[in-house]
Amino acid sequence: MIAAKWLLLITNLPGGNQTLRMRIWRALKATGAASLRDGVYLLPDSDDSQRAFREQSRELETGAGSAHVIAFSSDTPGQQAALIALFDRTVDYQEVMTRIRTLRNELPKLDEAEARRRIAAASRDTAQVVAIDFFGGEARNQTQAALADLAMAVNVQHSPDEPHPASIRISRLDRKNYRARTWATREHMWIDRVCSAWLIRRFIDPKARFLWLKRVTDCPKTALGFDFDGAKFSHVGHRVTFEVLVHSFGLERDAGLVTLAGLVHFLDVGGIPVPEAAGLAAVVSGARALHPNDAALLKAVSPMLDSLYAAFHSSEGD
Repeated sequence: MIAAKWLLLITNLPGGNQTLRMRIWRALKATGAASLRDGVYLLPDSDDSQRAFREQSRELETGAGSAHVIAFSSDTPGQQAALIALFDRTVDYQEVMTRIRTLRNELPKLDEAEARRRIAAASRDTAQVVAIDFFGGEARNQTQAALADLAMAVNVQHSPDEPHPASIRISRLDRKNYRARTWATREHMWIDRVCSAWLIRRFIDPKARFLWLKRVTDCPKTALGFDFDGAKFSHVGHRVTFEVLVHSFGLERDAGLVTLAGLVHFLDVGGIPVPEAAGLAAVVSGARALHPNDAALLKAVSPMLDSLYAAFHSSEGD
């Protein structure tokens, strides 16, 4: 459980010393402090937070100002949640992810020196956000996984003999060995499963046959299971099943699929928001109500996913 202890810095700087005021504001922003109002700042209680507030207190005193550091604890779970929400770094991670995705798309055109220079910059951007992300969450996991993918892609392109990190290793598979196969997943599909089924039929196995399982233990040994524990294809690390399939079959250079993968990831486990997420969730929810049969659900949803993919693919090429 997250500790409910906090530090409050209350500052007072009379007069018109705007230079000092701006310097202190920038320093506190760099620590990740939340501004509750003009001159009042908040950080989770820690040795680093205490050190940061003491430093700014001394800085204020040199300019004839004053400061008070107050330690307190949250009174209720609701207050704790509200204070934690002040430190939500999702927007910061979203900006970093945009830069990572842009670099990933441009990677084939870059020489090794430029690619490694830019991935080093992306690593610094990520580290800066992580340093002030006191409560973590799926957005951090997703961004760090994307950065690891990017590093691996650079090595594959420029240093193919470089070993891949075991924690994110996904075997590369040849689609020719996965044609006209039987694929199985849990019945009553939701976002990750229905999008994965679409991906399989559209990009991996056009003649795929699907089984919708009441119990995953009923999955035939000859079938290729997906999106359940013990399946051939399921979540790996921070990747959802759709993302694992994209990487397994070498589809990650398709910018449209990568964008769609981010949408599926967000709806399945959270993380970086995607503008189209609410629309996709609403359409799939309505389609499930109209088509309780999974085969009919996949048939109904597939044209919409085709359209989303086309839109994402087209926008990436603009």
